[in-house]
Amino acid sequence: METKSAKCFISTTHDPYLNLAIEDWIFNDLEPNQEILFLWQNDRSVIIGRNQNPHAECNLNKMQESKINLVRRHSGGGAVFQDLGNMNFTFLSSKDNYDKNKNFQIIINALKKFNISTEKSGRNDILVDGKKVSGSAFKEKPDRAFHHGTLMMHVNLEELQNYLTPSPKKLQAKGTTSVRSRVENLKEFNNSISYESLSNAIIQEFFTFHNSEKDIELLDHNKLAQIKELSDYYNLLKSDSWRLGETLEFTHHLEERLSWACLDIHLNVKGNKVETAKVFSDALDTDLIHSLESSFKDISYDKESIKKAINNLKISHSSSKDHLEELENWLVGQI
Repeated sequence: METKSAKCFISTTHDPYLNLAIEDWIFNDLEPNQEILFLWQNDRSVIIGRNQNPHAECNLNKMQESKINLVRRHSGGGAVFQDLGNMNFTFLSSKDNYDKNKNFQIIINALKKFNISTEKSGRNDILVDGKKVSGSAFKEKPDRAFHHGTLMMHVNLEELQNYLTPSPKKLQAKGTTSVRSRVENLKEFNNSISYESLSNAIIQEFFTFHNSEKDIELLDHNKLAQIKELSDYYNLLKSDSWRLGETLEFTHHLEERLSWACLDIHLNVKGNKVETAKVFSDALDTDLIHSLESSFKDISYDKESIKKAINNLKISHSSSKDHLEELENWLVGQI
């Protein structure tokens, strides 16, 4: 049998933005003349698909309080929570040699080494006993393609539930929305599984499948971060304009009966900025309602900006300070 060229890269960083930048560098800048496997892990993060609305996918308030990374990848697919109990794998190849079924088979064969029987579901999931343990996404260019995915070994499922559940709000969002799946950790099916043992099994199956000598490289992320193209992409991934979505558009509709009035607030958001705001109310102070509308326009859609807008109104409408305090306590909890 003809020997094929294959190489495995292993990341030495847990920075999700840098790992995705490295993946993009491998995909775009390396010649697609060999089969490549890239293995990596991320610190606690919610990773969303390219066309998703983070406000509709996850609880941004809880994430901010717990210092959870929000990361938007370039590929499609749904939102996932990742921590060091998860493994990320990426297969990269030329377009001519690209076959995601062979990649799935490598993962399935590796899991067999742990006596875990799996089944492929749909176009991108791997199930064990009907529960999802792996999800994938794909990206192609004219001459190359990649297939990347997750393997849940011992992910903190409590945190997954906390951060992948959006805040309860009347949100009419544009964009792709995740389909919630029943997920399970591989540890539940074989307690001995670990990142080291699973990565070794995948690496072995990868080189065996491609009939290639082992060629493994630990990536020096400090050196890679000095590559301009990689560094530029890293900075893009960390930017609010990319993470929160330049073309993001949705309406947040909030209603509440406060002690001094009923409020019906509509915030039209695009690019994480409130483009327009409309407030309907039975309040006697009509000037205050008009000022609310003006104050919310063109501010960022986040707690701190809402607080700042209302605090400014406390100065210009000092006689309504108590009313605005009540409004702030309610509204900030809804954003």
